[in-house]
Amino acid sequence: MIEMFEPKDLAQFAQMGISEQQVENQLNQFKKGFPYLRLEAAASVGHGITVVGQEEKRRYAECWERYKNEGHTVMKFVPASGAASRMFKNLFAFLDATYEEPTTDFEKCFFEHIREFAFREELCAKCRKNEGKNIRTLLSERKYKAIVRNLLGSNGLDYGQLPKGLLLFHNYEDGPRTPMEEHLVEAALYAASGGKARVHFTVSHDHLPLFRQKVEEKQSYYAKKFGVEYDITFSEQKPSTDTLAVNPDNTPFRNDDGTLLFRPGGHGALIQNLNDIDADIVFVKNIDNVVPDRLKKPTVDYKNILAGILVEKQQKAFEYLRVLDSGAYNHDKIEEIIRFVQRDLCCRWSEIKQLEDAELVEYLRGKLHRPMRVCGVVKNVGEPGGGPFLAYDQDGTVSPQILESSQIDKSNAEYMRMFTEGTHFNPVDLVCALKDYQGHPFHLPDFVDATTGFISSKSKNGRELKALELPGLWNGAMSNWSTIFVEVPLSTFNPVKTVNDLLRDQHQG
Repeated sequence: MIEMFEPKDLAQFAQMGISEQQVENQLNQFKKGFPYLRLEAAASVGHGITVVGQEEKRRYAECWERYKNEGHTVMKFVPASGAASRMFKNLFAFLDATYEEPTTDFEKCFFEHIREFAFREELCAKCRKNEGKNIRTLLSERKYKAIVRNLLGSNGLDYGQLPKGLLLFHNYEDGPRTPMEEHLVEAALYAASGGKARVHFTVSHDHLPLFRQKVEEKQSYYAKKFGVEYDITFSEQKPSTDTLAVNPDNTPFRNDDGTLLFRPGGHGALIQNLNDIDADIVFVKNIDNVVPDRLKKPTVDYKNILAGILVEKQQKAFEYLRVLDSGAYNHDKIEEIIRFVQRDLCCRWSEIKQLEDAELVEYLRGKLHRPMRVCGVVKNVGEPGGGPFLAYDQDGTVSPQILESSQIDKSNAEYMRMFTEGTHFNPVDLVCALKDYQGHPFHLPDFVDATTGFISSKSKNGRELKALELPGLWNGAMSNWSTIFVEVPLSTFNPVKTVNDLLRDQHQG
């Protein structure tokens, strides 16, 4: 297989930290494709999804409060490498359009409500500097494209190229805030332990200096405001997680200069970044899912609840692992552990009754001795994206999994019905436990299901290519974790996909 590569290719692999075997495996994956997952059902309330009662909410919140005060390390992990360019797709189209005035509903809405955006003052200052006129004057003169150029262009606010985490999202009396700042606030409200709020952002290489600069400006202000000490760190997606691109005939795609084209492997690559985190409990949440302070209470309350559930279930799993490892158990205790694995962790295997005692203990230990996560899920409101399912694992067990549409066989009418009629949606609201009962960190890449990647069609410089996406961070990369789905209110899910989403009440100060 490797003979198709030249010495300069091997040097390129070495520079990226990618082995020849990895490249060979990727080429094989292009040729073989990926199997679709076998599904049992879409998860639903009472069948894979838990709804927490009022009394339980109090208990779980108290459990989390106790845990934070016991000296454990807690961190907030925020994937923040995405550029904001997709947020402004409609405005880029307006700049390229033959007409000069807002015509589509999106364009009309943007200009009619332009004073309501948190970035309006900075945009107005850029317009005065570059056009000699403020926004109001430019609007009266119908110079709409000048306003958009000052918003998106490099001599203006450069919002067309900035990361989403550094745009001004929300207005406050003491000045507008970026999503990055909102995550610092959230960390202080539910993820601080021992007086320290730890936040880790994964960012692109080009944007790292901008993030560092914003942290330098804002960190002390929020530390004083919330009475915490911040520990803010960053990492970049590792070049070793990039994947080879191929031509439509599955031969390696070469750039015009003859080098091989590698592309970022998607958010699943971040399992390596998460693996580098030294923390007992880690909250994972997307950069754009934030709200102003006046609406934060449900988010904070449910983060406390989800974390409390995680801690309680993890402690029970640890108790059972100690029993299994000591050998001091009887039939009743084994039955109790089976019930926990089946009911609390929703992990079932039809063949379990066929196992000999020693095999049964080994099976139970395998299901308990692994990372654990509690995933908040919201009622489905038609948002595109993944959802909670009960799916068959490689070993034949059925367990909770978050799936994307690309992982589902679209020719299977029953599976498509499950996907389209699913009652709940994945908002990326995770609380993760990364260490075993002896305090050792799990090696997270060991728990990835490598068969859950997918292949997509792309192009470069007008040439078609096929790209390989690694198993997604909360999909196949966490496939072999213990997973618990908990219903959370829709009010905790407020993503910003387009600039006009900032006009929704949930993003107005």
